[in-house]
Amino acid sequence: MTDFSNGSIRFDILRERAFNLRWAEVPEDVIPLTAADPDFPAAPEISEAIGDYCAGGYFSYTPKRGFPSFRQALSNYFKEYKEEDVPADRILPIDSAARGMETIAKAVLRPGDEALVCDPVDFLFKTSMEAAGAKIRLFPTKIVDGRIDFSRLEEYITPKTKMFGLCNPHNPLGMCYPAEDLEHLLALSEKYGFYIMNDEIWSDIVYPDAKFTSILSLGAERNRRTLSVFGFSKSFGIAGLRAGCVYCTDPELFEKVAAASLVDTTIGGISSLSQVAGEACVEKCHYWVEAFVEHLTQNRDYALNRIAAMPGICCHKPQATFVLFPDIHALGMPAEEFAAFLLKKYRLAVVPGGAKFFGPGSEGHIRLCLATSHEVLEEGLNRLEAGLREVSGERGN
Repeated sequence: MTDFSNGSIRFDILRERAFNLRWAEVPEDVIPLTAADPDFPAAPEISEAIGDYCAGGYFSYTPKRGFPSFRQALSNYFKEYKEEDVPADRILPIDSAARGMETIAKAVLRPGDEALVCDPVDFLFKTSMEAAGAKIRLFPTKIVDGRIDFSRLEEYITPKTKMFGLCNPHNPLGMCYPAEDLEHLLALSEKYGFYIMNDEIWSDIVYPDAKFTSILSLGAERNRRTLSVFGFSKSFGIAGLRAGCVYCTDPELFEKVAAASLVDTTIGGISSLSQVAGEACVEKCHYWVEAFVEHLTQNRDYALNRIAAMPGICCHKPQATFVLFPDIHALGMPAEEFAAFLLKKYRLAVVPGGAKFFGPGSEGHIRLCLATSHEVLEEGLNRLEAGLREVSGERGN
């Protein structure tokens, strides 16, 4: 199924099941362009694979480190689509990319260590590293000449720096990293000895006018301190199944991750159904991702054209992800206040910038999700424009 029309969306089911700021958590007259989760049903092969497994009638314990077939399927997928050469025995299936980030942090960080986190970036970097006892140092993250500027990153490294968080592609800025910037990060990692937490959950959602380069594609030897996470919620729409994996190329480092995950004790781990679904995703459903990206490209371009004609807002063109991160500084209104105004007056839910979700450097921005139909997006943008025009009028802009 590659139907991304409005008619393919089951709003009745979404209003029962789509939580985390989405349809199940807002009144029926509210449009939620909020959490990064598709409005479309997943590819049918996923449900079929789960149904076939369930038909056997047994839901036994799985291998502690995951089904061998799933680990091999992931290894094949990473090689084919991301030029990453990761052996199957260095891939650990886990219950979501978010859990993978927490496990990575727990594996190598200790109280008193420092970790570098981009500002803005998804809050899970800071949350996972702080949970391991690290002190967070925020690196101001700006787009300069169409790329994220790392020219001053070395100034933020101290003798206590133990980890850097790399979100590639970047959420919420929607940018990919060129190979020379990834080379620069690896050179700093080699010079100062810090680890890299490499989040690639968005690596399948890259627009045709951009290119994703994985840091692991630069070679296993240079990535001995790189720990990566991948998940299926963005690409394949199975967030509720909590399927993800952690992987690295160094065998000793992998054992530290496995120990931190507690999978060998059966305290940690991932469900059998999540693994069955994940294996179906990477082996049978990339066609769905390709069609999804084609639809998202149309939504992105439409939204950018609309926003360019609205007052008090501007937006750069993202290379990846299905979110936009418009700048609303010109409104003279804090992002949380504007988001609350949109929700109350115009029945549109958006994610505000600020320390809660993306870091203090995200203030003056809002995030909009594009993973819906053209009709829903159009109505959402109509409401956004109406809100912007009212506020701009009130402010005399």
